[in-house]
Amino acid sequence: MSKFLPQKRKLLEEVFQKASNDTPEKSFNGIANHLERSLKDDYNIVLSYKSFETYYKTIVERDEDYNIKTIILDDLSRYLEYDSFRDFCLDWKTIEYAVSQTLSKIVINITNKPIFTMPDFLKKNGLGIMEMVFVLLLVTGGVVFSNGKKVDGQGLSGLSFLSTGKSDLEKGYMYWNGERYIATDSSDLGPQKEVIPMKEYDFKYLQRITRADTLTVDNALGKVWYDKSNNNVEFFTSPGIHPENGKALKDVSETILNNYAGPSADSLQIEE
Repeated sequence: MSKFLPQKRKLLEEVFQKASNDTPEKSFNGIANHLERSLKDDYNIVLSYKSFETYYKTIVERDEDYNIKTIILDDLSRYLEYDSFRDFCLDWKTIEYAVSQTLSKIVINITNKPIFTMPDFLKKNGLGIMEMVFVLLLVTGGVVFSNGKKVDGQGLSGLSFLSTGKSDLEKGYMYWNGERYIATDSSDLGPQKEVIPMKEYDFKYLQRITRADTLTVDNALGKVWYDKSNNNVEFFTSPGIHPENGKALKDVSETILNNYAGPSADSLQIEE
């Protein structure tokens, strides 16, 4: 995978999201055409909607890399009010993503020759390799095995690797549990849950922030998104669409953070 594939994917998603927020058009072609006009009229940037469509469908929808020229990446970053693609990359990771990336680097190599000595108390109690993996899954919530497959922990759902051999992303479907997306498979399809096809980016990065009182202008501005609905403010770790009401999430402003986060988080009542 390209070193900058995740950054390019996020750049394209945010550009498309901004364009969709600025136009009443609902179709992809309508939004892409609006983006082409906006880039030319407001930023003196020439980029055809067909080119953007190719970038988006290859990188975002098929999760494949595409060689986009640096000048185009810089231009799209300017559309998002960054000086360059480099500045966008430096600012794009949320706190939640940074934590998940750190966990993803934990690697367990299982070989014929152990690379570590099993503690005596584990030997005495009869714990073997699989039991130790079980303990590590509970502690880390996500493990990358030497074959490159990751098990993303959702509570105890990380144990699905032991029972099915599938990673969460391979299950093919997901549902929103009120705070984040949970991976599932075809056995869960039915009226009990609103199950949708797996979307890797939302599954990995879109979560509702349950502790709004921890958000400040310093740690959240430019890194947190929000929704105002039904006299309530909710904060999220990624841009995108609200999983429950379908509204586009918005960038937080200092006013929103000062009024509805931090010390003010206990009273999030607003006038719609």
